[in-house]
Amino acid sequence: MTTNSIYISVVIPCFNEERNIRLGALETVAHFLEKESFRYEVLIVDDGSFDESRKLIKEFLSDHKHFKLLSNKHQGKAATVLAGMLEASGSYILFTDLDQATPIHQLSTLLPFFAKGYDIVIGSRDTYRRGAPFLRHAMAMGFILLRNIILNLGIRDTQCGFKMFRKGVIQTIIPKLRVFHSRASVHGSTVTAGFDVELLYIAKKLGYKIAEVPVEWHYQETRRVNPLKDSWDGLRDLLRIRFNSLFGRY
Repeated sequence: MTTNSIYISVVIPCFNEERNIRLGALETVAHFLEKESFRYEVLIVDDGSFDESRKLIKEFLSDHKHFKLLSNKHQGKAATVLAGMLEASGSYILFTDLDQATPIHQLSTLLPFFAKGYDIVIGSRDTYRRGAPFLRHAMAMGFILLRNIILNLGIRDTQCGFKMFRKGVIQTIIPKLRVFHSRASVHGSTVTAGFDVELLYIAKKLGYKIAEVPVEWHYQETRRVNPLKDSWDGLRDLLRIRFNSLFGRY
């Protein structure tokens, strides 16, 4: 790594995040990274927000040169994260949610595992999801059960929005995506639980070493969850991943 190279790229998807931006989420990220010795960039990928998110982000950028805004049409979280990771320049790429349910300072918890030879390091939350309402907890437990039955992935928490990859690793995985390779437009908010699963499933098929590391996590209320639709979409995605695997498409 040269002295001018970017060490870590942080990818933050954004869809109608005006509230969290006004509450200072981006300032929190900046405050932590500014104290670190490594070079970094933060790519905020807007997923076609129709609130004040983009306006507020542009105002924020004027005082934070290491932050960049990528503006996409509305394609859902999966396509938004992929756009950021494909644009990222860092040797390591972290994606994290703008609401900072897992705080950015947990980056310090993940980083040491790369020195131990891991290719991917993912945050893992407490099984009970402390602070989450019963319905969210029940949905999480149901998804874990189905994931174990259908894919036998061997990862306890695939859904924590705090994952870090070596750049070469994620660049190898992305072209192999089958369920979430499409850039088709979507309507409304999307959770796309299967996106994280497909990334990790392909990683395991390719033999990459994955570390699952306990991280701090705080429940954040969101309007994006639709219990019936999201549960059905999650099951459908698991079945599609299994189907693609059975037919050798990974």
